Amino acid sequence: MRIVVLVSGTGSNLQAVIDAVAAGTLGVNIVAVGADRPNTGGVERAAAAGIETFVVNFKDFANRGDWDAALLAAVERYEPDYVVSSGFMRIVAPSFINAFPRRYVNTHPALLPSFPGAHGVRDALAYGVKFTGCTVHFADAGVDTGPIITQRAVEVLPEDTEETLHERIKVQERLALIDVLDQLAATVADSPA
Repeated sequence: MRIVVLVSGTGSNLQAVIDAVAAGTLGVNIVAVGADRPNTGGVERAAAAGIETFVVNFKDFANRGDWDAALLAAVERYEPDYVVSSGFMRIVAPSFINAFPRRYVNTHPALLPSFPGAHGVRDALAYGVKFTGCTVHFADAGVDTGPIITQRAVEVLPEDTEETLHERIKVQERLALIDVLDQLAATVADSPA
């Protein structure tokens, strides 16, 4: 199964996928890793692993439409079976979603539909929930919406800060993402050519 992974930050989820592929426990081919800005840890991790990388810097475009079109062209060039948004902090255009229907996988550090958006962990703490977690879902045109593939719960401890809770969520997020990619790879392998 061919995947393109999109990142905006450190790439810790990406590293878990790279490691699982290298260990032979995940049967996917990471054909490229792309970012919305230069010098991300995710792109550096991919390059260190010998994976092709690209950057479609949001700041290099006069308007959102031009950036959306450039991102779509960059990803389509690799002909992925699935696109994985792993800490990619940009909302993509409906044209992108339509190009990869039920093939654009997103991770989110909350139990959706609760706490969508960029601050899921902070919002969960502020609300005072006893459990939060992570979601892997097929992204649609909404913000952190779309069919849920899997979720994993994480208990909120009395002493948790945003950072400590987020780190525990990330552990579950990595495991959930690898499980989902493994399941999707099995369906790609079973589908007729």
